[in-house]
Amino acid sequence: MRKKCILIGMVFFLISSLGMVQLAQGVNFKGKTIKWIIPFQVGGGTDIWARVYAPFLHKYLAGNPRIVIKNVPGGGSIIGGNYFHTKVKPNGLGVFGSSGSTSFPYLLGVSAVKYDFARYHIVFGSPTGGVAYIKPGMGVKSAKDLKGFKTKLNYASQGATSLDIIPMLAFDMLGLDVKAIFGYKGRGAGRVAFEQGEVRIDYQTSTAYIRNVRPLVKQGAAIPLMTWGVLDEKGNVVRDPLEPDLPCFPEAYEMVHGKGPSGPAWEVWKTFFVAGFGVQKGMWLPEKTPQKIVKAYRTSAAKVIADPEFKEVIKKSLGGYPQMVGEEARAAFNQVLSGAEGSKPWMLKWLKERFDVTVK
Repeated sequence: MRKKCILIGMVFFLISSLGMVQLAQGVNFKGKTIKWIIPFQVGGGTDIWARVYAPFLHKYLAGNPRIVIKNVPGGGSIIGGNYFHTKVKPNGLGVFGSSGSTSFPYLLGVSAVKYDFARYHIVFGSPTGGVAYIKPGMGVKSAKDLKGFKTKLNYASQGATSLDIIPMLAFDMLGLDVKAIFGYKGRGAGRVAFEQGEVRIDYQTSTAYIRNVRPLVKQGAAIPLMTWGVLDEKGNVVRDPLEPDLPCFPEAYEMVHGKGPSGPAWEVWKTFFVAGFGVQKGMWLPEKTPQKIVKAYRTSAAKVIADPEFKEVIKKSLGGYPQMVGEEARAAFNQVLSGAEGSKPWMLKWLKERFDVTVK
């Protein structure tokens, strides 16, 4: 009888030990609530992006946890980024959603920034694109006609250190004489200024361009010039699949100058392009998050991206660009990190000389 009890006890011990091993190896969020920190107001692009992803992450994360979007706006997203850095614990129950607007202050070395993307784990990244276009009647029918083009142009800008760094630096590199008019609240306001004749050159994100500017092109009220491009699997800037007939910026540069872009201005432009468009939005876990939790998130994100329903949703709401998971997203964002220190002095000098703006 005693031997039987000992045997039964050993069996229970083995079963219990096996269960503990499996529990240690696995990650289960059953009954948990995950807070997704979004450093912008409700209804903005990053907020919408997170709310597109949230129900699918609920579906695929083990235990089907509740995903709650916590909006922490302010300071051009710096307040929310700092909140994530200082308040969120590395237990998988808090994640961060960044945008290009979050990455730019980090790249520029703004003193208020405490967050550090080099120390976090990226779960997935979402690219977007941009399309530049010009008013008709100025002798420009395509990007080829920008060679030697000297007509003065105005551009409706959100600010010298905003995402408008990408178009403004691109215009400079193409040799265009473009004056930025600051104070516009968003690219939608910039498009309205273009339609009303206040400015004669503009850009919109690809999805906004398709929705709002293609009709202008059909009416003969706008001429598309180029896209900024997208990153291929090797990290090169190539044509945007949403507008495959338009040259990407490096192609437009070659049309104007007879050779591809190179040198400090190009390296800086590409660094900011990757941060602002190539991996415009990303989900991040804190620095000390256990690797098993990081893996659980990345595995779930891969399942989300492969979901046919999700593919249809992002095609309608996010442009349908290929989403990047795990190491692919990290490799893409590494172009930002590797160029950060090298690009900062050049960019700060350009901002001062071009717009008399000093970053503090």
